[in-house]
Amino acid sequence: MPPSDEVLVHARRLTKRFGDFTAVDAVDFDVHTGEAFGFLGPNGAGKTSTMRMIACSSPITDGDLTVMGMDPRHQAPQIKSRLGVVPQIDNLDAELTVRENLEMYARYFDIRRDLARQRTDELLDFVQLSERAGDQVDPLSGGMKRRLTIARALVNDPEMVILDEPTTGLDPQARHLVWERLYRLKQRGRTLIITTHYMDEAEQLCDRLVVMDKAKIVAEGSPRDLINRYSTREVLEIRVAEAARTNLDGRLDGIADRIEELPDRTLLYVTDGEEALDAVHRREIPLESALVRRSSLEDVFLHLTGRSLIE
Repeated sequence: MPPSDEVLVHARRLTKRFGDFTAVDAVDFDVHTGEAFGFLGPNGAGKTSTMRMIACSSPITDGDLTVMGMDPRHQAPQIKSRLGVVPQIDNLDAELTVRENLEMYARYFDIRRDLARQRTDELLDFVQLSERAGDQVDPLSGGMKRRLTIARALVNDPEMVILDEPTTGLDPQARHLVWERLYRLKQRGRTLIITTHYMDEAEQLCDRLVVMDKAKIVAEGSPRDLINRYSTREVLEIRVAEAARTNLDGRLDGIADRIEELPDRTLLYVTDGEEALDAVHRREIPLESALVRRSSLEDVFLHLTGRSLIE
């Protein structure tokens, strides 16, 4: 189902402080019903703090926030009853079986036992864990535990599902299976709010996203809009022979819209990568390697937030 114009989450000047530290600094955003909305940013950018306020698990310091038309300050229980939350770290009960984890969780929502069993069967099928229903949780692979955590978040048939870094630590096969399940959820009309630092995940899953850096929102739009706005159509990556790197000053001028020097290579942001490569060859710049590729969300992310490692 395509996203609607109905606003499910509305935030204006939303702020979260811990003592003197500001984790979220007066951010504005709207999430529409039926869309997959992403928070993208480096560690410490404020993504998880924002999600915790939406999920009513952390109080708002300042600003306005409504979730499904309700105020988290006064209507947290009502909001939580209509939410599904997938935390960053799986917190399953390792002493219970796969099935018991879902049926026990259903009791928190006062779901009848017969309905809980029915939903458990449906959800285990949805996340492809039916054959492991009687298994203990502890021996499951990381991907299976993540899928079970997602299934648990759906026990109460929520209108909106909040997922904090849903595929961190998973191998590529497990990540793609989780993506496929989340895409199917969106097709069923669920609203998804996702935090991630995986660029390919954001491009795969999100209709719209915001990029956060240092507690603020620095950009907002669809993945394609952000690429068009902050990058070029293509990128030419070149590695120049070490002996020639010191003599590059000015030799690449005029070839690219923007040039970025990295320790191991040079990135040229251009409209036509092959044309730019021809220009490099005409200037007789000695290359060890060259790669032409499409611009990606990662180019946007690094342009907006920088390449310095944030611990």
